[in-house]
Amino acid sequence: MKSNGNYTGLADVAPLEEELTALRRHLHQHPELSNFEQHTAALVADKLRQWGYQVATGIGGYGVVGTLQVGDGGKRLALRADMDALPIEESGDHDYRSRQAGVMHACGHDGHTAMLLGAARYLAQSRSFSGTLHLVFQPAEEIGSNSGAQRMIADGLFERFPCDAIFGMHNHPGYPAGTMMFRSGPFMAACDTITITITLHGKGGHAARPHLAVDPLVAASSLVMALQTVVARNIDPTEAAVVTIGSLHAGHAANVIPQSATMELSVRSFNPQVREQLKQRISQLAQQHAAGYGARAEVDILPGYPVLINHEQETEFARQVATELLGEQQVVAPFPAIAGSEDFAYYLQQRPGCFMRLGNGDSAMLHNAAYDFNDANLTVGAAYWARLTERFLTA
Repeated sequence: MKSNGNYTGLADVAPLEEELTALRRHLHQHPELSNFEQHTAALVADKLRQWGYQVATGIGGYGVVGTLQVGDGGKRLALRADMDALPIEESGDHDYRSRQAGVMHACGHDGHTAMLLGAARYLAQSRSFSGTLHLVFQPAEEIGSNSGAQRMIADGLFERFPCDAIFGMHNHPGYPAGTMMFRSGPFMAACDTITITITLHGKGGHAARPHLAVDPLVAASSLVMALQTVVARNIDPTEAAVVTIGSLHAGHAANVIPQSATMELSVRSFNPQVREQLKQRISQLAQQHAAGYGARAEVDILPGYPVLINHEQETEFARQVATELLGEQQVVAPFPAIAGSEDFAYYLQQRPGCFMRLGNGDSAMLHNAAYDFNDANLTVGAAYWARLTERFLTA
């Protein structure tokens, strides 16, 4: 441990604030979409090599793992940050706004990457632990399916870089910067995308003669309302679930009854059994409802990320570290479950660990064109990762 016998505090990492701010803003100016994180991954790998880490690249795409072994401790720890951006045109007017048209860091992955790099830099200097540290920089979290986490695992992440636990962190707008939030058990929702196409077997027609056609828009509009009963009347009231119809498309002209109508649903749940029940009931309802209008429903289900389930022991450990670093007043536990989804869930299916939230202050919401990561969190996040590493990999 450190010479004074204490673990890392905020003041220890404060000297890195200017460097980390510049790094975060550079990443913000140069965002890369899922599966295109070539330059971000190269920057991360270069920094880690400069600081003395053993670096592996090209894991599950543009994934990077930096490994630092200190002392003779036998425990192994993994920390993860995501690197990809979103296909959103930034609306902010700050001088470090995105230079890539239609692409921006609207979810704070630039900040997540910078915080973990800050911890990497500090720990490489202090070497204030005993054991093996793996820093996992992941691509393609935002993609929704066949994600970076899935591909890194399939590419042998845990076989090549064994760990006893893995931890991750995400910023959270609406809570004060520097506040950390924890919940054991189901924390973030499973998310599936369901596409329903109402087809008519050649029964489209002229708007003036609807009696000679089958109108898919009438069937689809009625189905939108019927789908609201799935959660209200088919799911146990003590369980949480969401069925949102995010798009409905049909036709191109006012005087034509189209041949088909297509809707897309986002379906979220916190229980694997409820997840399967939702998919089955939505499919049944769509097919039977369309048949009642003389049409047919084709249902396509694209499985998304599973429920993110934090492990109790690791979550309590992570909360204790936050309390030591920030004080009780800066820690919220248990934090309410979140209906958003996150592919860190796949790591937690393989190894014990915890995914936590870090308040981003009064910022725009995630995935908003006006969003920006709060730079006040950079040293907080770096200090937290350093302290958690020291506490987990105790000499």
